Amino acid sequence: MYTPSSPHSPRAVLAALVLALGAGLPAHALPGGGKVPQSIIDAQSDAPPQVRGVDVEEHLGELVSLEAQFTDAFGKPVRLRDVLPRTRPVLLTLVYYNCPMLCNLVINEQIRTMRELGLELGKDYEAVTVSIDPKDTPAQSLERRRRHLQSMGLPETAPWHFLTGTEENIHQLASAVGFKYAYDADTRQYVHPAVVNVLTPEGAVSRYLYGTSFRPQDMKLALLEAAGGRVGTSFDRIVLTCFKYDTATRRYGFYIFGFLRIGALMVFASLATMLAYYWRRELKKGAAA
Repeated sequence: MYTPSSPHSPRAVLAALVLALGAGLPAHALPGGGKVPQSIIDAQSDAPPQVRGVDVEEHLGELVSLEAQFTDAFGKPVRLRDVLPRTRPVLLTLVYYNCPMLCNLVINEQIRTMRELGLELGKDYEAVTVSIDPKDTPAQSLERRRRHLQSMGLPETAPWHFLTGTEENIHQLASAVGFKYAYDADTRQYVHPAVVNVLTPEGAVSRYLYGTSFRPQDMKLALLEAAGGRVGTSFDRIVLTCFKYDTATRRYGFYIFGFLRIGALMVFASLATMLAYYWRRELKKGAAA
């Protein structure tokens, strides 16, 4: 006689059979299609509620929202299309002016790195900073713009655009570059990632620079890469072929095959020059004879 608690009871055997059959079924055949409800994932997450979903979803090669409308630092309505240079790459940052820490760290590091690039703002690249807080004003844009340009020793005519806008247009731009942020009503602050977006002259996302510390080499190579050879010196373009972006480390690393390719071209050029020299010398000997 089997008791209900017995491991050999009909109920226990039936339960074991169900588990065994369930283990052999594909995930889509299980109840719920094998998907864990988002509520369970959120409950098990160590991140506080206001941080969940804050991330960067890379949209490499996609155009930003060129028709999104903003207001510049002088109170003039502009479309994003109006402030993109079309001939130079762009550093695009999404911040907000009352941010207590992270935005300042990103902008200050961006300024420090821009000083060390060896590239000229306005000649080789431009910069656009957009506030994600619809309550920020053009007056705040103007104050930030003057302060940052002054810290770089640049005139107020330098092409670094500071823009504010409506929540709809801000979300439109943020979604286009994959910038996911959230507003925390308790602290009245925005939770957002730390990233500088590198755009092509046409306004497509070319590269993301993450964190609050950038290597000048990474930013420079990202701008040269985004420009497609339209900015920088000939030497810069040669250097770019020797470095390749590593998606794992999110940095540019030495590219041995690019170096070997350049080395092979240099060897070929040297041999061609030497052969041309001996060929011309033999021609002169034949003419003298």
